[in-house]
Formats: sequence, structure tokens, C-alpha cells
Amino acid sequence: MQSGLSDRAATRQCCSASSTHTEHPWRRHGATHCLLHRLQLAPSLLKAPVARRAPKAARVQFYTSATLAAERPSETTASDAASPLKASDATGHINWDSLGFGVEHIAPIMFRATYTAEDGWQGGLEPYGPLEMLPSAQVLNYGQSVFEGMKAQRSARGRIVLFRPEENAVRMRAGAARLSMPPPPMELYVEAVTSAVRANAAWVPPRGRGSLYLRPLLLGTGPILGLGPAPAYTLVVYAAAVGCYFKCGQLTPIDLIVEERFHRAAPGGMGGTKAAGNYSPVLMTQLAAKEQGYNDVVYLDAKTDTYLEEVSSCNIFTVTGRTIRTPPLEGTILPGVTRRSLIELARARGYTVEEVPIPVADAMEADEVFTSGTAVVVSAVGSITYQGRRRQYGELGRPSPVTLEMYEALTSLQQELDDDPFGWVVPVCEC
Repeated sequence: MQSGLSDRAATRQCCSASSTHTEHPWRRHGATHCLLHRLQLAPSLLKAPVARRAPKAARVQFYTSATLAAERPSETTASDAASPLKASDATGHINWDSLGFGVEHIAPIMFRATYTAEDGWQGGLEPYGPLEMLPSAQVLNYGQSVFEGMKAQRSARGRIVLFRPEENAVRMRAGAARLSMPPPPMELYVEAVTSAVRANAAWVPPRGRGSLYLRPLLLGTGPILGLGPAPAYTLVVYAAAVGCYFKCGQLTPIDLIVEERFHRAAPGGMGGTKAAGNYSPVLMTQLAAKEQGYNDVVYLDAKTDTYLEEVSSCNIFTVTGRTIRTPPLEGTILPGVTRRSLIELARARGYTVEEVPIPVADAMEADEVFTSGTAVVVSAVGSITYQGRRRQYGELGRPSPVTLEMYEALTSLQQELDDDPFGWVVPVCEC
């Protein structure tokens, strides 16, 4: 832990000396060095197109509305070209106290970039709208698609912040490689996310009343008939103002049922990749569970039907005394950013954390169970039903103490109510 903190301290020291760097510091330091420094310089990157040599001579070039206006004056007014593209403050119709998790309040600006081997990555901010592609697009036929989930929120320090965006970038790049897609360069991913946040700042809810959920997508949009990688790709980042993921409320415990017939993933498969194709197959079991009054399904391992793996869209933890356990990353479950953060937070708070297989029988005897994910944050599990037996955890309708402690520790850090010794919170703008 100490060595990690010293590394982050060095990063912060680098960031404090930003005035000594050139306009594009990664040309000097490398594409992945000092991410926080590059994020703080992001507004300056919006002033001009950026080009960088990528592997196989692929170029990286992305634009803001100002540079797009210079090339397409008929589509942009002079006033638009004078300043970065921003969403008008048209959020007066939104009731911030009744936000759900959906597309009712989609932000009006998105980031879009396209890739070909000849031209590299090119794109920028534009109004949210349809994506044009042919019926022969690879993603529509063979499913080349990975995505991420992130949140921007207002902090107690009066600014809009992101949480560990570099982890999402790394995971998308790994998923792209797994699906034979060109991994977006780190600086492109970071700029796509931060520029989308800045442009849609008015759609970030007031502190403590929701967040701006960001959905980066990487799609194989080029046409192809035979099975193979797409000849062209599209990176999109769109956003929506959202509230709690589960309709019952953020801290209201959820009820889970163990799925005994179907599996989410198998060893050697795609379970550890945030690929679009991993999610629709769970809908059948999830919808069936909801018809029976459960909030979601927890899956078992495909080898033995003995060990917990994960819930439909989030990781799972058990608590027994001062020991917190979560299934290990062995390729069948998603390496969640929130999962990893909770492990580090819990250890820093004195808990023993074990990444080990968890027999469902042990989970049924645990003191507490909770789930984690970007969308759900930390969600208390009120009960698990397995083979007809229902195990109730804690007091009915209220989160158990360790679950509540971890939720408050994480959200206080994310909202800058507490100091951030890990260097996880990245400021985007003060607005």
C-alpha cells in the first residue's frame, strides 16, 4: 500500500508542475504516463486537432466543435466555433429527486470517433443522435462490441469529478484486444470521456441526487460478410442523468435467487470481458426472477454448480465477522472497478479481504452479502434464495453494518467528502 501511495504522490507532484510541460505531454512521457496530469490539461486539448502516431502508422486525430466548425462552416455558427461545443442549460424540466436509471434524460452531446487502418482515429463532439451503419456492419452480424460504464458527479469541493477513469480505459483496451478490435489509445479514450462530461456539465445532477452516467461503446461498424474483424470501428461516448439502479432505492436491500440451470460464463470463455454479448443472455433468467418477486439472479460456476460467481451485472461479496470474501478473477467474472476499489478500501480499514471461491452453502451462512458495480455502487443483499430455502440477512429493509460502512466510505471518497489518499478521484471541471 505504501509503495502505491508514493507512486500516486509522485503523479500528483507531476501534475502540480503542469505549467512546465508542453501542450501534449504524452509525446514526451508516453501515452499512459501521468494520466491525472493529462486529464487536468484536457481543456487545452480541445483547442486544436491532435495527431499522434499509433502502431502500424495509424493516426489519432480528434476535434472539438471549434475545429469541426473550421472544416464544416455550413453546419456550425460563428459563435459555436468560438467556444467548445456545450449543451444548453435545458435541464429545468428534470426533477432531480425522482431520477431513475434509464434514458429519459439523455444528455444532448456525445463524442464519436471512427477508425480505419488507413486513417487512424478521427472524430470529436457532436449532437447526440443515430449512428449510421449498413446492415452488413460487423457488429450487427458477428457482435464485435465492448462497452464501459462510468459516472461523473458533483463533489463537495464544487467541481465535477470522475472515479478511476484509467481503469475503465485499460479494461476497454483489454476487451478490444480479446475481440480483435483496435484498442482505443489511452489519450483518445480519456479525451472522449472528459470532453463529453464538460460539454454536458449542466446534466450532472446536484451533489447527492444522482450522477451523469457515461456509456463508452466500441463497435465494429465496418461492413463484412464472412466472419472476420470489421474494416472500420466507431468509439462513442454518450451520457444520461441517472439516479439509483434498483427501483427500490440505493440502500434498500435487494432479494436474489440462485440460478441453478443456466450459467453466465464458462472457463476459457468471455466472462471476464465487458462484451455486449455477455449481457442479453441473462435477461431470460433475470426476467423470470423478477416475475417471482426477486430483484436479480446470482450465478454459480459452470464446472461444479457450487461456487458463487456474480450477479447479472455486478460483483458479489460476503461478510463473516471481519473477513470479506469475493470470488477470484479467473476469467469468468468481470474485473469490476468498484470491486477492486472496495477490496483496497476494506483492507485499508482493517478488514481481511480474501479473493477465493465462495461455496453457495457458505454464503447462505454469512453475516452479510452485498453487490458492487458502477451502476449499483454498493447494494445490500437482503436475502438469497437457494433450492427453496430463503436466507435473510440483517434487519428487514435496512442495510447491514459492514455494507453500509463500505458504501459510505466509497461514496464519501467519490464525492470528495473525505480526502483521497489513493489518487482515484479525477477532477474534470469546476462548473
